[in-house]
Amino acid sequence: MSANTDEPAAGHGLVGRSPDACSILSATYDEPIAGSAATATTWLCIEQPGPYGADALVESHFDVELGGELAARAKGTGVRIQLIRRPGRHADAHPPDTLPGGRRVFVAHTGTGATWLRAAVVDDPRSLLDLDLAALTAGEEPLGWGERLAGPVLLVCSNGRRDLCCALVGRPLAGELARRHAADDPAGGTVWETTHTGGHRFAPTAVLLPTGYLYGRLDVDFAEHVLAEARAGRMVTERCRGRSTWSAPGQVAELAVRELTGETDPDAVRPEPEVPDASGWRVRVVAGGRAWTVTGREETLRPDRKTSCAKAPLTPTAHVVTEVGEAEPAGVRTG
Repeated sequence: MSANTDEPAAGHGLVGRSPDACSILSATYDEPIAGSAATATTWLCIEQPGPYGADALVESHFDVELGGELAARAKGTGVRIQLIRRPGRHADAHPPDTLPGGRRVFVAHTGTGATWLRAAVVDDPRSLLDLDLAALTAGEEPLGWGERLAGPVLLVCSNGRRDLCCALVGRPLAGELARRHAADDPAGGTVWETTHTGGHRFAPTAVLLPTGYLYGRLDVDFAEHVLAEARAGRMVTERCRGRSTWSAPGQVAELAVRELTGETDPDAVRPEPEVPDASGWRVRVVAGGRAWTVTGREETLRPDRKTSCAKAPLTPTAHVVTEVGEAEPAGVRTG
């Protein structure tokens, strides 16, 4: 198996997922989806056509040394680096360091009340080493770099060498969405394929920028709904895995309060860092002029199942909410 191809390996069958595919098992067992989002305060997304290996930043036609250096610099910063490509088939046609017309690069910060999305066309990807990743993590917008976009941008996970399900259902989803948007998005900047968003068992999965909400078990019509709501300044709680800004308990707590209150403004609900609780964890969530206390725990899920098509079955866990109660108003703390 070549590292530089993300086409599904022979023998799996391309017409659909097998009954023991990780995404089929996850749906069959109704595995909770909330709290499964990747964590990142800032996303750096670099266009690179062609095939991807499992570790795409160093297993693709992107310069290996540059990919390794970017990965090393991003480690522990809160910046997540993705390779992206336009939906469709990708011929093995370009040398590693070149892309006719330059490559699109997006940087998005996901902080509530401070989201932004910038895009640039980069001729030399080595110039990305000049980006201050610590500043990006802190939400400092690189005003001299690229241009600000309103968004949204949807990145659909499609890397078959990372997990077969992502290729079988992610690539057709991205392709159909791109086809539907061809007339109103001739530059092709709204929908992209990407390398890895975590949670293959929830395929098709995607991340919405700049807010950083991740979604799973997508279909074309629902993805269109998510995009339309995002353009209107609203997030969708259904099938939402969480906002990458928060930890897993924070993601679960935020969605629980949104489902209770019906609040859809991405910036209107803010979970505070979780604290240990006798039975698990507790998160205080501020929503407008009100506050809520959400308690929950990490539960073991049965039976054992594959959480990735390429790996043996294991015992997964999920963060679940046990109670939601209104707390003291936001900004009023006692004790």
